Amino acid sequence: MNTVNRYRCNACGNLTRFDVIRMQRTAEFHHFTTDGKLAIEDQKILEEHIESVQCRWCESGVDVVEIQNPSNQ
Repeated sequence: MNTVNRYRCNACGNLTRFDVIRMQRTAEFHHFTTDGKLAIEDQKILEEHIESVQCRWCESGVDVVEIQNPSNQ
């Protein structure tokens, strides 16, 4: 479920900079040291969805499309 999407802005051609709002539900093991520092271990993503993607260069949200990422195949 933890895949990385690749985006392209059709308005300006940007392929590298996007503001992504993602909603995620996780299950985690919290391990506290004796002095109170937290280490999160065994994180499992139970549910995830992208709410919005906006181009960082031209600020368009409607022109951003998901493209095929060769490294995910």
